[in-house]
Amino acid sequence: MLTWLRELSDWIWQDRLWFPAGLGWANLKDRDGQVFAKGRDLWVIFPIAVCFLIIRQIFERTVAVQLASLLRVREKPRVRAAPNTTLESYFCNASKFPSQSSVEELTKQSACSVRQVQRWFRRRRNQERPSQIKKFREACWRFTFYLLAFIAGLGALIDKPWFYDMEEMWNGFPTLPLLPSQYWYYMIELGFYISLLFSVATDVKRKDFKEQIVHHVATILLISFSWLVNYIRAGTLIMLVHDASDYLLESAKMFNYAGWRKTCNYIFILFAAVFILTRLVILPFWIIHTTWVYPLTLYPPFFGFYFFNGLLFVLQCLHIFWAGLILRMAIKFLPGNVRIPKPNHYREVSWTEIEPSPELHHHHLHLSKTTY
Repeated sequence: MLTWLRELSDWIWQDRLWFPAGLGWANLKDRDGQVFAKGRDLWVIFPIAVCFLIIRQIFERTVAVQLASLLRVREKPRVRAAPNTTLESYFCNASKFPSQSSVEELTKQSACSVRQVQRWFRRRRNQERPSQIKKFREACWRFTFYLLAFIAGLGALIDKPWFYDMEEMWNGFPTLPLLPSQYWYYMIELGFYISLLFSVATDVKRKDFKEQIVHHVATILLISFSWLVNYIRAGTLIMLVHDASDYLLESAKMFNYAGWRKTCNYIFILFAAVFILTRLVILPFWIIHTTWVYPLTLYPPFFGFYFFNGLLFVLQCLHIFWAGLILRMAIKFLPGNVRIPKPNHYREVSWTEIEPSPELHHHHLHLSKTTY
C-alpha cells in the first residue's frame, strides 16, 4: 500500500507536469543563500487559521461591538410567531416556504385561517434572520482584514519591478528566490481563507452560498499551487488585485447596518467602479494575459500552465457573475433610480445587503472575498 502511494505521489509530482521542459523540483532547492518556496511551508496555514478564528471572536466581541455602539447600529423590533406545534413541526421538518396547497392543508390541521398561517410563517422566518449586530460584526472583521491585507500587499509589491512590468514575473522562472514579505503575505492570506471555510457554518448564510464555497476553494487551490511551483510573483499580484475592492464593500455594509444610507450608497458605487476596474480589466487583460499568452513565448505549454490558468478562469467566471449583480445594484443607487421592491424580497444574497437610500426597502446586498 505504501509503495503504491509512493509511486502515485512520484507520478503526480513529476517534473514534466508542473514545469517547462528541462526544469523541475531540483531547481527549487535552497542554495547560495537563496531560499525557495516549499510544500512543507504550507502546514503553517492551519495554526494561522486557528489564530484567525480566535482573534476574530475577540475582535467581534470587543472592537466590533464598540464600533456598532458608536455608529448606533440598532436592532429592528421583530414580532415573534405565536407557539403552534403543528406549524412549528412543518417549518422545521418540511419547508420554511409552504406552497399554497400546503398552507390550505395546514389551516385544517392548526385551526387557523390561511392569512394567519401565512403570517405565522413570515414571522417565523423573520425570527431566524441574523441580527443586524451579527451582520455588522462579520462585516467589521472582514473590512479590517481586507484593508490591512491590501495595505500590506501594496507595501510588499510597490518597489518590485513586476508590479510595473508584469512580464518581469517570469524573469528567471522557476528559480525565483523567496522574499520574507512574500512568505508572510502568502501564509496570512491562505490562513484567512482557511478560517473562512472553518467558519462558514456559523456565518450569515446567503443565497450565493455555493458560489462563495467554490470561490474559497478555488482561491485556496490557486494560492497553494502558485506557492508550490513558484508562481509567487503572479500570485502576489492576483491577491493584491482581489484585496483592492473587498474592504470597500465591507465598509459599505457596515454603514448600511448603521443606517447611513447615503454614505453606504456612495461607497458602494466606488466599490463597483474599483471591482470592475480590478477584476474585469486589470486581472484578465493584464495579469491573466501575462500568465496565459506571454509564457508561451518562453516555454512550450505544460500541464501546470493549463492548471494554473484554469483556476484563474474559474475565478474570472465568478467575477463576471458577481459583476452583473453589482452593476444592477449600483444603477439603483444612482440619483433618481431608487425603486421599492416587493415587500417580501428580503432574503440574504451575498451582494444584496446594501439598500439604496433612503429608508425605502429591505433589499440586502453582500459581496463576500471575493477575495481571490
